[in-house]
Amino acid sequence: MGAEDLERAARDAGREAEESTMLDHAVRVGLVSYGVVHLLLAWLVLQLALGSRSADVSTSGALHELAGDALGRVLLVVLAAGFAALVLWQLLDALVGHRGARGMWRPVRRAVSLGRAVIYGALAVSAAKVALGAGSTGHETQPGTVTARLMEVPYGRVLVAAVGLAAIGYAVGTVYWALSSRFEKNLASRGVHGARGTAIGVFAKVGYTARAVAFLLVGLLFVWAAATRDPEHSGGLDEALGRLLGEPFGPAALVAMAAGFACFGLYAFAWAWHLPRHLSR
Repeated sequence: MGAEDLERAARDAGREAEESTMLDHAVRVGLVSYGVVHLLLAWLVLQLALGSRSADVSTSGALHELAGDALGRVLLVVLAAGFAALVLWQLLDALVGHRGARGMWRPVRRAVSLGRAVIYGALAVSAAKVALGAGSTGHETQPGTVTARLMEVPYGRVLVAAVGLAAIGYAVGTVYWALSSRFEKNLASRGVHGARGTAIGVFAKVGYTARAVAFLLVGLLFVWAAATRDPEHSGGLDEALGRLLGEPFGPAALVAMAAGFACFGLYAFAWAWHLPRHLSR
């Protein structure tokens, strides 16, 4: 069997998998899991806005919120399995999806799907670690430490700046995705029409915009760290929001961010309910 035959067989297997009822249900569980994480993030951001300094505003911190008892750990296992299904879904999209895209847009969108698979994979691993009691928010995982290590390698500042610019670019693309209503391609027809479609559209636009602001803030911190040669200037979402809280409008901005994350969580639930039957198109 030649290389072309192997590639054709892989694509045929991918298309068969994307029409699997089991995968369809698993992806819906994964989207609900994504919504749960964003609702937990909204709760943590709100705590920060109301004066709590112990809230770990990160996806890891959100997952740790569930790890307090046996039921929470069981839920974390479900979340990990759901995120693993999202990984498979996005890998299928990277392999055989976006068939309606024309020209260079198809490889670009498939590359984006591959990036999403990496993000969902990190969430799956994090949820599994927290469920098993191995999750940590220790210093060794802090962005400032990672940035310091990056800066030690050749062209490290360039790499740090590239991470920041990539986050900023993702933020810009996310706003465009939201305001142009392109997210409607993710939904079956019942999810985009009538009063229900209007409500889902509001949740999506507000939620995606809040996520964009979060990526923008983190990206700016990385660019600042590269420009000043100081890795301590970088940071994750918790660091970015902590600095925002120090501004006169900070508490109000954080409340708005919490509302935005909550809206995205609700949109993820609606996305799971109105997910088109054929996952990749």
